[in-house]
Amino acid sequence: MSSSGISYIIIFFFIFIIPYIQSQPIAPPPTNETSPVNLTAVLESGHQFTTFIRLLNTTQVGFQVSVQLNSSDQGMTVFAPTDNAFNNLKPGTLNSLTYQRQIQLILYHIIPKYYPLSDLLLASNPVRTQATGQEGGVFGLNFTGQGQINEVNISTGVVETRITNILRQKFPLSVYVVDKVLLPEELFGTKTTTPTGAPAPKTLPSSDADSPAIDEDDHKSAGSSVKRTSRLGIVLGCAWFCCSVMSF
Repeated sequence: MSSSGISYIIIFFFIFIIPYIQSQPIAPPPTNETSPVNLTAVLESGHQFTTFIRLLNTTQVGFQVSVQLNSSDQGMTVFAPTDNAFNNLKPGTLNSLTYQRQIQLILYHIIPKYYPLSDLLLASNPVRTQATGQEGGVFGLNFTGQGQINEVNISTGVVETRITNILRQKFPLSVYVVDKVLLPEELFGTKTTTPTGAPAPKTLPSSDADSPAIDEDDHKSAGSSVKRTSRLGIVLGCAWFCCSVMSF
């Protein structure tokens, strides 16, 4: 090849090839998808979940979630009540719970499976939570709503609320914001102790509780006995009187 031909090739290379290479976008470095997922960091980014984070830490549920998130292929779904949701609880609600029941309450806000928002409406109600099986309880959540507009309502049997925001929706973790604390029926529901149709419990008399109760029939029978005794006494008295008179 002549030197002029080589010159044309070099010129073509600098005019067309190099500008084309420089115009192509540089691909970003691959992200590390295997890095641990941190639920606390997700909640802290929302700036309104101080109470929920504190309970996750004091009950050790947060540690359990971290281990399960990074070791299971099912993922998890968390419903995060805001600080206002906890403030709207009846005063003393949390303090009235034992440590074990506080654990159950927090576990009730977690589903041991990853659910995108639209998939919650496809789940079979009640959807079992992480608290399921505690003391034999179901601890389920019921989801209803309109899939077209991604409106999802949540019912526990005690309270009803809805998902108001999405903090994270990427496998293996979904975090949804709720404006009420999810109170499980197993802990906060009204329990009926007397079955329907059972006889009413016996109550003590309002007064003279230590005195034996007298049946009405026994009272009538006692009265009849007194009357018979009185009549017999009169008859015997008359007979004795007659005998006395005849002896004279």
